[in-house]
Amino acid sequence: MRIMIRLFIFLTMVAAGPALAADRAIIVMDASGSMWGQIAGKTKIEIARETLAGVLPDIPGDMELGLIAYGHREKGVCSDIEEIVPPAAGTRERIAEAVNGLNPKGKTPLSDAVLQAAQSLRYTEDKATVILVTDGIETCEADPCAVASELEKAGVDFTVHVVGFGLSEEEGKQVSCLAENTGGLYLQAKDADELSEALTQTVAAAPEPEPAPEPAAIEDNVTFTAVLAEGGSDYDLNGRWDYFPMEGGNPAEKSVKGGYDTVFTTTLEPGRYLLRYRKDMVVSETVVEVTEGEAIDRDLVLDAGVVTVRVLPDDGADVDNAARFDLEIGDVRDGGYGEGTKVVPAGEIRLTTRLGESNAEESFTLAAGEIVEREVVMGIGILTINAEYSEGGPVVESGSLRVDVLSGKKSLDGKRKDIDGGYGPGNEFKLPPGDYVVRARLDKAIAEAPVTVTRGEMTDITVNLDAGVLYATAPGAYRIDVFEAKADLQGNRDQIDGTYGEEYQITLNPGDYLVVATMGDSNGETKEATARVTAAERSEVTID
Repeated sequence: MRIMIRLFIFLTMVAAGPALAADRAIIVMDASGSMWGQIAGKTKIEIARETLAGVLPDIPGDMELGLIAYGHREKGVCSDIEEIVPPAAGTRERIAEAVNGLNPKGKTPLSDAVLQAAQSLRYTEDKATVILVTDGIETCEADPCAVASELEKAGVDFTVHVVGFGLSEEEGKQVSCLAENTGGLYLQAKDADELSEALTQTVAAAPEPEPAPEPAAIEDNVTFTAVLAEGGSDYDLNGRWDYFPMEGGNPAEKSVKGGYDTVFTTTLEPGRYLLRYRKDMVVSETVVEVTEGEAIDRDLVLDAGVVTVRVLPDDGADVDNAARFDLEIGDVRDGGYGEGTKVVPAGEIRLTTRLGESNAEESFTLAAGEIVEREVVMGIGILTINAEYSEGGPVVESGSLRVDVLSGKKSLDGKRKDIDGGYGPGNEFKLPPGDYVVRARLDKAIAEAPVTVTRGEMTDITVNLDAGVLYATAPGAYRIDVFEAKADLQGNRDQIDGTYGEEYQITLNPGDYLVVATMGDSNGETKEATARVTAAERSEVTID
């Protein structure tokens, strides 16, 4: 209930409040597969459904509100973005119904979803607000920060507010720039209580009164140009500039002028200001004294360089956009996927890369004004895993197939380390060269096979499950269970599995089994039938 109340305050302020006034808005709802994750025992998608169902009826009927969702129709597809409800008045019931019908399953193309929302709102012509609700970071090779900067630069009055569900601090940093770069709010919460607190502290607070208009200042009297080093060559440093009035010895909390460019020109009233410039990993500050009738035109020396990173799976290969790279100097860290360029403070730089289960690390010294390229070759191989019911028999096509990659060597306690895994046939794993064991499982049929991964090569392996399918039907049955056919010395049989209802299908290794049907209800009579399972064949048994 607390979440419903806070989100109601959030949306009503977006609709009519002085601080977050918006004529038209779109909610961008994350419906990626991770929304099945839980917060305090309840799935995130359930929280979203229940919250919106309670909030939307109280939103003003004349508010023009729309809904965009992503990741709800297909797995692994970055283009799965749909405007379900166009922004219009009176859409509350349609939005609640649409969110209630979302079935999370796909990826997280949040940058493109926000861009589509902005375009739907005609952000270059009208005031527009986007409310992004996400439980994950971008997974589709887009840069949320760059998207936000371009939207802010091109928009008339464009704002993104971001609500993060269960994001870590590091993940929050990767999406908060959508809000920060557009003057919006970022609300981070690891659970329902923290979400409620965040909304209370940031959104529910009463808006500050509009300050009295100040006398017009001399136009274009302050110009600063960002440069990497003293006397260095020109470089495109399109960063964020902000001027904060000095109040005694401290800067004010809010900037009075700001924007994006390499050379930034603005108009400031006489006085002292803290100038803050931000670009990628660089933050540079200086105090500026503006005097009546005097123009300022200076360089802001960043004492920084430029690093371009390209991550390749092997020598001569193309960039792999699934690879992650991170640059680190001191407490400052930034990165991206596949290939990227960052402005970085001069000094000792630590570069880490990751591709699948392969990791690499190196350090180098970056001089002020230096522009360097780092091409990292991960030297991996690719392992593709499938399964078959018997040697040379039909292949497994079920999405319930589980495949896992295990270490080739056992530890001292006889166990193998889990390396990676997934569901369905045709799974690909990017691995360092070496020996591994592959495990395939479908229902109760499990098989393992050794495999060697070679650098720069694709290795295909098909695991022989040595299994068949048992299908049992028992009209009027309350439950069907499958047991080992052979009893132990005490007459007991090991139960393999079972289910409620009149039909049951399971994949098993070859052998004899006993099928037991409980008729009517849990206390009903039991009926039995024997069944034999043969590899790569379907066995059917009916219990009358």
